[in-house]
Amino acid sequence: MRGSAGIQTVFRKGKKHSCDGAKLFVLANGMERNRVVFTFPRGYGTAVERNHSRRLSREAYRLLKRHLVDGFDLTVLVFPGKDVFSVRMKQLEFLFRRAGLWSDTLE
Repeated sequence: MRGSAGIQTVFRKGKKHSCDGAKLFVLANGMERNRVVFTFPRGYGTAVERNHSRRLSREAYRLLKRHLVDGFDLTVLVFPGKDVFSVRMKQLEFLFRRAGLWSDTLE
């Protein structure tokens, strides 16, 4: 998913799920794959801190995506703090389960 228009659509029309440190916006996209973007609120540290958090988030998603149902645009709003890989994994799994995207069958 690219461009601010697509991200804004998910923010406006998507279903919201939150946990401590992150918020997930989910919108069906009619495709056979998920599209994901990690974004940050204004004032989230320096560019180095945002990039570090984005790398952690992408790696956690990479490891978890095989458990997810396909066909959704996912926007994850990550809040400052808790930039530890194990915490990010738990946050994302919790959000995906809460959103009903988690499938215990492995593909």
